[in-house]
Amino acid sequence: MYAVLSDIHGNLYALKKAAEDMKRFDIKGIILLGDLIDYGMQSNETVGYIIEEFRDMILCNLRGNHERAILMKDYSGFSSRRGVECAKHTASLLTDRTLAYLDTELVHEGMLEFELEGKRILAVHGSLEDNYWKAVSPDNVRGDYSRYDIVLSGHSHYSHFFTKFYEADDPVRRNRHAVAFINPGSVGQPRNHNPSAQYALLDPKTMSVCLRAVSYDVETAMSLFDGSVDDFYRTRLKNGV
Repeated sequence: MYAVLSDIHGNLYALKKAAEDMKRFDIKGIILLGDLIDYGMQSNETVGYIIEEFRDMILCNLRGNHERAILMKDYSGFSSRRGVECAKHTASLLTDRTLAYLDTELVHEGMLEFELEGKRILAVHGSLEDNYWKAVSPDNVRGDYSRYDIVLSGHSHYSHFFTKFYEADDPVRRNRHAVAFINPGSVGQPRNHNPSAQYALLDPKTMSVCLRAVSYDVETAMSLFDGSVDDFYRTRLKNGV
């Protein structure tokens, strides 16, 4: 069993509860799909926790659009002014340790191809159309993924698990190739109207996927906001939007 986490967004309370839930399972490795930081008030603490608790388990650690924007000082991709202001505030608080980790340990391209227990995997923060800023969704996968068996993606903060069939020269399988698309949802800032910390469990051998949602102390996480960023980022935690 492998744990897939995305969009933690500086929410250490949510991350710790997800990690606690993961201990109930035989986790062989952890896949991180990006956006460890920003929005939440504990970006440094979140990265520190990952360094201390996850390092030996991490199989894939992608740079998300927030890491890319802050490290490259390019905020042009954000859709709102408040997003730009929040990212710049986060950037002003990041420690040298955090910045070094984000720069050296995360896959700069925002995507990684690898094999896991005989399955061809694509991990991407966004999609093949745009690795960082455009997300896979059930009605628009944004690219041709026919060469893979499993596509792991984040960015949208909406969890999903669905299968898409591509035409293939394979009579045994009725000339179709199945690709499983998995978004674990957001650990630290879900937007599917469920405020719980969300992640996924994957068993590549059986192609079993479990989308997990774990309650955490949302009110305490909200109390950390001190008015330095738009209040929208505090209140959305309660409503899961």
